[in-house]
Amino acid sequence: MSELAVTGLNQFYGGSHILWDVNLTVPKGSRTCLMGRNGMGKTTLLKCIMGLLPATGQILFNGVDLCTVGPEQRARLGIGYVPQGRDIFPQLTVEENLRVGLGVRKGGPRNIPSHILDMFPVLKQMLRRRGGDLSGGQQQQLAIARALVLEPSLLILDEPTEGIQPNIVHEIGDVILRLNLDAGITVLLVEQKLPFARRVASEFRMLEKGRAVASGPIASLTDDVVHAHLTV
Repeated sequence: MSELAVTGLNQFYGGSHILWDVNLTVPKGSRTCLMGRNGMGKTTLLKCIMGLLPATGQILFNGVDLCTVGPEQRARLGIGYVPQGRDIFPQLTVEENLRVGLGVRKGGPRNIPSHILDMFPVLKQMLRRRGGDLSGGQQQQLAIARALVLEPSLLILDEPTEGIQPNIVHEIGDVILRLNLDAGITVLLVEQKLPFARRVASEFRMLEKGRAVASGPIASLTDDVVHAHLTV
């Protein structure tokens, strides 16, 4: 069963055709890694799923066609999104950043769930600190925690390890595995680092020039596939 199913998705930017009839599934309970060289349409695809860019085709999430609802409604349906570059509010405190997420989901928790702060102990110690004063790795943890406040069933992350020190990269990998294996959250992530993808993902999907060109279990991500679609 697929939690998310993209069918015949096309996206145009100005006069350019960016995504070409993309078909992609994210199985329920999976950790699916979207891969490809830079500029192949990965971030564009995530933004289309979240309703941040217009697209034609169908995006089904638990049976609901997301193309018929706006971005805020997609979050309320249970999709958490951590964009590339994190997009936290630098002038707000860690606690205020997390509370921004509380207001999105109707019927959601009124207070920051304690298990989220337990998952990110560094944030628990820094609730009064401004987001802009955190390190890159701490900001990434804050961005993930803010998405989790929505209590999503699907978590989408765009390059969560970009520009982050190695020890925090490993911690983020641990968090993704725990969210998936212990909390049952389906994960879709864009990731360039092969060792991280092989450690964290259960499935891969490959984009090249806006087209889906390869997919399968992460164990089938052979050196030949890497050379054909990832090597620069």
